[in-house]
Amino acid sequence: MALASMALRNLGRQKKRSFPLGGAIAFGVLIVTVINGFAGAFMQNVSENFASLAAGHIFVTGSEKTESGKTLTVIRDDAVLMDALKASGVPVKHLSKRSPANGTLIFESRKTPLLIQGVDFSSETYLLERLTPVEGSFEAMSDRQGLILSEPTATRLGAEIGDRLLFQLTTLTGQQNVGELTLVAITPDAGLISGFSAYANLSYLNELLDLGATEYMSLGIYLPSLDGMDRYAGEFQAALKTRANIEEKDPSAEASPMSQLSMFFGSDTDTETWEGARYRVTTLNDLLSSVKQIVNVLNGVSLGVLLVLFLIIMVGILNTFRMTMYERIREIGTMRAVGMQRAQVRNLFLLEALFLALAATVVGIAAAGLVMAVISAFDLGVDSPLFMLLKNGHLSFKVPVWQAVRNVAIIVVLTLVAAWLPARAAARLAPAQALRTTK
Repeated sequence: MALASMALRNLGRQKKRSFPLGGAIAFGVLIVTVINGFAGAFMQNVSENFASLAAGHIFVTGSEKTESGKTLTVIRDDAVLMDALKASGVPVKHLSKRSPANGTLIFESRKTPLLIQGVDFSSETYLLERLTPVEGSFEAMSDRQGLILSEPTATRLGAEIGDRLLFQLTTLTGQQNVGELTLVAITPDAGLISGFSAYANLSYLNELLDLGATEYMSLGIYLPSLDGMDRYAGEFQAALKTRANIEEKDPSAEASPMSQLSMFFGSDTDTETWEGARYRVTTLNDLLSSVKQIVNVLNGVSLGVLLVLFLIIMVGILNTFRMTMYERIREIGTMRAVGMQRAQVRNLFLLEALFLALAATVVGIAAAGLVMAVISAFDLGVDSPLFMLLKNGHLSFKVPVWQAVRNVAIIVVLTLVAAWLPARAAARLAPAQALRTTK
C-alpha cells in the first residue's frame, strides 16, 4: 500500500510527462474501442435487418425429383414441417411462406434481372412495418398484381407509381411465362441487396410459377431473437429428420452466401435421386457467412491497430521512464539508503506504469463511449443506402466484454514491458553512487 501511494504521488508530481503519455494511451484505446464497437453491432444489425427482409432466422426449402431427373424446389404439403416444428419446441414469433421467382423485369425498352419475393401480405404484416415507402403505398398491395420495388431498381427501369411492368420468368417445371405487375410502392435503397428487395403477392406469383394455391417454395421461421439460432435449427432438423427425408448441409457451400441463396431455385445439376419430398434446413448465419468474415476482419484490424499504436507508445513509455529515472537518481539513492530493497524500487516504477495505463484506459474507454453516443445520435434515416448496417436509422455500437478485457490486458502488459528496463536499471543503482550524483 505504501508503494502504491508513492507511485500515485509520483505520477501527480510528473504531470507534464504523465498527461501526454496517458493521452497517447487513451487515444489508442479510443480508436480500438470504437472499431470493436462498430464490429460488435455490425453483425447483429445486418442479421436483424436481413432477417426482416428474408422473413426468418431459420429457412426450410423442399425439393422433389421429376421422372426426367429435374429437381423442383417446392413445398406442396407442410403438415410434416409444422408437426416437426411443434415437436422441437422451437420458439416461433412468425412464420412466412414465400415463393421467390428469378426472372427479368421489363418496362418499355428497359429490362433488368430481378428476384421477386412472393409474399402473403395478410400474414406477413411485420414486413411492411419494417419497410417505409419512399413513394406509393403498401395498402395498394390489395391489388393482386401489385409490385413493390427498391428505389435503385425503379430508377434503373425509369418506372413510376402506377406503371405496368412485364415479368418474364421460368415456371417450376421449366416453361417460359410472362406476367403483368403494377408498381404500387417504392422502398429506400437497400444497398447491396436492392436486387432482392422486390415483392409481389404470393397468390399471383404462384400462378406465374405454376404452383398451387397452397404451395410455396420457402418456409421462414422468425425467432424472438438471434440468440440460439443455430441450436434451434439443429433441434428442428433433428425432429424433422425422424419424419421426412433431410438434405444434409454441404460444408463447402457455407462459405459462399450466393450458393446458399441458390436454395431458392431448382437445380438441374443435382445428380442425387430420391422419392417424395426432401427438405433442407439453413439459417441466417449460413446466408451471412461473408458478413462474419467482415466482422472477423474488423476485429483483426482493431487488434492490429492496437498492437501498432502501442508498439509506438512503448517507445514513448521507455524514454519517459528512462528520463524519469535519471531525474530521480538522488531520490532513488535516498530510498535505498534508508532500507528500500531493489525489488521495491523496481516495483515502484512498475506500479507507476500500471496506474498510468489503467487510468489512461479508463479515460480512453469513457471517451470512446462518448464518441459512440454522439455518432449514434445522428439519424441517418431508413432511406439511407447504409440502412442494412443501421438500427432504426442510427449507427449502433456494441463492445463485447471479452474484447474490452483483452484490450485492457494487452495495454497493461505492453506498458509494463516498456517500463521494465528503466525500472530494472533504477533498482540496480548503488545507493552511494546515486547519492553522489549531482542531477
